[in-house]
Amino acid sequence: MTKQLQLLALALLAAGMAGGAGAQEITGGATTVSKEMKADVRVTREMLLNTENDKKNYLQTNGGYSNLRYAPQNQIHSGNVGKLRPAFIFQTEIKESMQVAPVVVNGVMYITTSYNHVYAIDAATGEQYWHYKHKMGPVTTYCCGPNNRGVAVFGDTVYMGTLDAKLIALDARTGKSVWEAEIADPELGYSETMAPVVADGKVLIGTNGGEYGIRGFVKAYDARNGELLWTFYTIPETGHEGVWAVNDAVGRNMLRDIEKEKKTLAKEGGDFYKTLGGGVWMVPAVDMKSRTVYFVVGNPSPDLYGDKRPGDNLYTDSIVAVDLDTGAYKAHFQYIAHDVWDLDAVSPPILTQARGKDGKMQDVVIHGGKTGFVYVHDRKTLDLIRYSDPMVPQENVWVLPTPDGARMLPGANGGVEWNPMAVNPKLGLAYAANLHQPMTYHVEAADYPGGKLWLGGAFKVIPGEKQWGRLAAVDINTGKMVWNADTEQPLMGGVLATAGNLVFTGEGNGFFNAYDAKKGNKLWSFQCGAGVNAPATSYMINGKQYIAVAAGGNTQLDFKRGNTVLVFALP
Repeated sequence: MTKQLQLLALALLAAGMAGGAGAQEITGGATTVSKEMKADVRVTREMLLNTENDKKNYLQTNGGYSNLRYAPQNQIHSGNVGKLRPAFIFQTEIKESMQVAPVVVNGVMYITTSYNHVYAIDAATGEQYWHYKHKMGPVTTYCCGPNNRGVAVFGDTVYMGTLDAKLIALDARTGKSVWEAEIADPELGYSETMAPVVADGKVLIGTNGGEYGIRGFVKAYDARNGELLWTFYTIPETGHEGVWAVNDAVGRNMLRDIEKEKKTLAKEGGDFYKTLGGGVWMVPAVDMKSRTVYFVVGNPSPDLYGDKRPGDNLYTDSIVAVDLDTGAYKAHFQYIAHDVWDLDAVSPPILTQARGKDGKMQDVVIHGGKTGFVYVHDRKTLDLIRYSDPMVPQENVWVLPTPDGARMLPGANGGVEWNPMAVNPKLGLAYAANLHQPMTYHVEAADYPGGKLWLGGAFKVIPGEKQWGRLAAVDINTGKMVWNADTEQPLMGGVLATAGNLVFTGEGNGFFNAYDAKKGNKLWSFQCGAGVNAPATSYMINGKQYIAVAAGGNTQLDFKRGNTVLVFALP
């Protein structure tokens, strides 16, 4: 995952990997209960399977196992969205970047903040039920801000990953600690900002740390007790050299010196797999019928100095499918081999349907890349069916970084950064929030620093060149960009589409906007007072639809900080 160079330098140093086999002694966390919760907040397997058709609740951070971010409610629609008004505003204790997607269970909203606070509030009034403060361990090491992107809820338990690389379980009614498990060792560069997902009693979670020389993974824990069930390493112990790919996913030559890489590998060996990066930043998608988990994998380490890691560096910059029950490998597709531009795969994959190469509708998985393309894959094989028109400018692509800096577009933030896309399946359109940040790429030799920041160079924004954002609608059946709406600042935060013919996204300048899903014209806007750099959610209480979004700004792009969750409804 990328970040502005100067902000990266501020990242707290250290983090790493430990294999904990189960829940450990609870060492941190304090809960304040403000009001007794009377709502039934127990979430069943059947509820999670049906969440994308559930008009009442919003049970997962991306709307359901498919990550569609498509809300089935249409009470708020393109004809009346102009009347949308705040229903309530909730202020948290932490004024720092917010990237959370609120989860709503039977009228109770669960939100998180930077530094791993969790709140449970009344989703109709904003009254607080409880507030949990995680007690950090002595070492935290993280990239791009102390963010947290939300919780998973299953049974009567709330699950959250922490900056000090733990998975914690809280009682959903009281906020009291139930168990915690150590995911990895923060002294080696590991941390957690992603929201976990629960599938068939397994809590699935990846890891941050691609900037610190980690070995990435996805892990599955028993939701009942925190026992580790399986681990899939995104960096294989052998075979990470791959097929020595010459071209990227769309057929462009990546300008690699493959003969030099092969000589380096033969001379120095391939045991660098332990520090090759490959973090998994965002929520996986889960196909419950085929029992397959789909996730995308981040950049290799070091980010820009490729001489330390000859080969394709599998499975970095890839989409990967594994077995839900065992974690066994099923398939992968690599977008960029031997990435030296930090254009890792980050935005969550989405399960939907689109036309195959034969023109017939089929199951697909799609991904919006930092490269500025939406990729459409066969869901079973992960073969690439098509890719979209470029959503952002492409210039001097795959120029190799130099000591003095080489200009290339897209810049290292994308394209589509971690921002979750949304899909309107009725229209066959995917909506992606993009960044345009011209950058130069600089390289310098760098040995592994032992869990500290390890870039092997820098990527620098070019002073005086205009930066902007673009909300793009892409027809996933053809790859054509149907419409785009440009914004003054790069877009960072994510998208929500609704059955009311609407698309919601926020800007770093504080505006939260609604667009016509078919045409792209802006229909409504509200100034939230801080950067809206989080994805919105939708739910209903007593027949009334609400739209919720966090306004806390963003560390990575230094957008104005805040501490507010705003909830909107019609008068």
